[in-house]
Amino acid sequence: MTDLDLTNDIIDVRDIIARIEDIENDDDKRGETIMLMAIMSDLDGAGGDEQWRGDWYPITLIADSYFTDYARELLEDCGDLPRELPHYIEIDWEATARNIRVDYTPVTINGFTYWTR
Repeated sequence: MTDLDLTNDIIDVRDIIARIEDIENDDDKRGETIMLMAIMSDLDGAGGDEQWRGDWYPITLIADSYFTDYARELLEDCGDLPRELPHYIEIDWEATARNIRVDYTPVTINGFTYWTR
């Protein structure tokens, strides 16, 4: 069976799908299946790149507490910002993350906010 940690900074929806498919017929895991299906129901209609059972889902869920780091890494990875800035240049990463977050949708999982696009 696939282990799934819903407290990670980044959750891959494909891992949720794999876990559901692993346990959905196990009566001992019925509560977990219901909880995971509720997460998928919350994500249904949010669009995305992963098709499952006739609907499309976003692949990546980013924890609210990690979103500022995610924004920095995103800008570095896509080349919008050099990886090693001189020490005298400072960027307000909180403000940058807020600016980027407008393109994302929040979803709550176990009381924690995750952002998806």
